[in-house]
Amino acid sequence: MYILQKPLLSFEQFLELDRKNRLVGIFSTLDLSSVVIALDSSRCGPQGYPIEAMVRSLIAKQVEGIPTVAKLVERLRCDPAFRYWCGFSLYGRVPSEATFSRFLSKLAETGVMDTLFQELVAKGRELGIIGNEDVAIDSTEIDAYERAKPKKECTEDGNSAAWGSKRDTHGNQITWFGYKTHLACDCQSELPVAIAVTPANVHDCKMALPLIEKVTASLSKDKWPEHWIMDSAYDVVDVYRKVHDDYHAQAIIPLNTRGAKEPPEGFDFDGTPICSMGYRMTYWGYDAENGTNKFRCPHVVGKVDCPQGSCWCSSSSYGRVVKTRVAEDPRRFCAPHRGSRTWQYIYDRRTSAERCFSRLKENLGANNLRVRGIKKVLLHQVICSVALIAGTLAVNILETQRQKDSTTITATKAA
Repeated sequence: MYILQKPLLSFEQFLELDRKNRLVGIFSTLDLSSVVIALDSSRCGPQGYPIEAMVRSLIAKQVEGIPTVAKLVERLRCDPAFRYWCGFSLYGRVPSEATFSRFLSKLAETGVMDTLFQELVAKGRELGIIGNEDVAIDSTEIDAYERAKPKKECTEDGNSAAWGSKRDTHGNQITWFGYKTHLACDCQSELPVAIAVTPANVHDCKMALPLIEKVTASLSKDKWPEHWIMDSAYDVVDVYRKVHDDYHAQAIIPLNTRGAKEPPEGFDFDGTPICSMGYRMTYWGYDAENGTNKFRCPHVVGKVDCPQGSCWCSSSSYGRVVKTRVAEDPRRFCAPHRGSRTWQYIYDRRTSAERCFSRLKENLGANNLRVRGIKKVLLHQVICSVALIAGTLAVNILETQRQKDSTTITATKAA
């Protein structure tokens, strides 16, 4: 039995706020001191524009759906309120496109925005908005901001756009020229907790362990996630083994049976024991102390009507019992058992990553690239993720404060 907790306020509810409250709320959650310290020796343009204002304006660009830096400069020039909320002076000139371009290059080289991203994730955990129990890993395609090249002209340096191909949710084969954004998403809040960008031809499974390492690096061992949830593209033995042995967790991944070898004798493809009459035995729970899954005779538990009865396999009225040890083969013998209701419940939480990608693309322009080079593409994705986390934190903080004020007023009236 599962008890559903009170749902957190989502990013969509943040977007329902008026424009001023959106920007003020999102900026109130940001501590830009780490960015200022990292870029303190840098000068933003001939006028020496504040670093905090430059960063805020780049985040506001994604929140407000401003497609290009040229449009951002125009908005800063023509909208005094927007300029003020970003932190620029109401009088005088605003940064030029060239100033923003040089500033973006500095941010991409230093990687300081990733530090801000990690600080926001830590803040979300402190507030109880971002959890640690289940994490979903997935990837999405990102179209390059350059003309597509023939495959034979694409370089293999790992930093340039390349051709990628995969099947969409409807089973259709799609191809694109560009990159992949790989994301580790907290299933509780549906917010990203680690992010990476690769050329489009890098297989998803190669990025699973680097993302897991990023997530766990900032957590103590007692707070490491219990389940890492991925689709069948990540069905690789090394992923299961590493997650089980090094991170003391379970990878929840459907089996990819294409080209798969026959399972060991006495077992089905998903690790379910087969009884002597050829029936799949019934899963009967997981013993955490011994690390074993328990299976019982399907006839005894009423799942099948075996013509031989239970005596064929065991003289006990309890029926035959088979136990599988997860540590022997974490891919085939996972905990909870693959196909059980508990396993399916956990796996269904993988859709949190898909919703996270949807918000990044539809609301924050993650797929609207206007930069070239993998470092700047990563910076663009990180800025979008920062905006997503900060916006979600802002709306939850505002709601918490509203509830406190309401409680205070009620208590005052009662007194």
